[in-house]
Amino acid sequence: QVQLVESGGAMVQAGGSLRLSCTTSGGIPSSYATGWFRQAPGRDREFVATVSFSGDTTYYADFAKGRFAISRDNAKNTVYLQMNSLKPEDTAVYYCAADMGSGITIVSWEYDYWGQGTQVTVSS
Repeated sequence: QVQLVESGGAMVQAGGSLRLSCTTSGGIPSSYATGWFRQAPGRDREFVATVSFSGDTTYYADFAKGRFAISRDNAKNTVYLQMNSLKPEDTAVYYCAADMGSGITIVSWEYDYWGQGTQVTVSS
């Protein structure tokens, strides 16, 4: 059974930075894309960023471009989300998800496995 565990969430001031980590374990396939999504109170879950297994292909939501960077270390089965210049509107629970298909997608329902989430709170 594939499991994903997020870490790195915290409370920071606006303008600060955080690095989230997502570690995968158990029945890991040979190739899978990994994405980050977030959900703020009262809002739908939204796409943040995703990275292919090789790391060569990445996609970002418009709000993440220029501020967030996704990367992965397959030797550690870990994907990172570096978040800089954080804003209060970035406050949300951040989830990582693994897509066991052959491609890469920004669509949440195409991801097969999800972590439990990590809370990010940005104060003004």
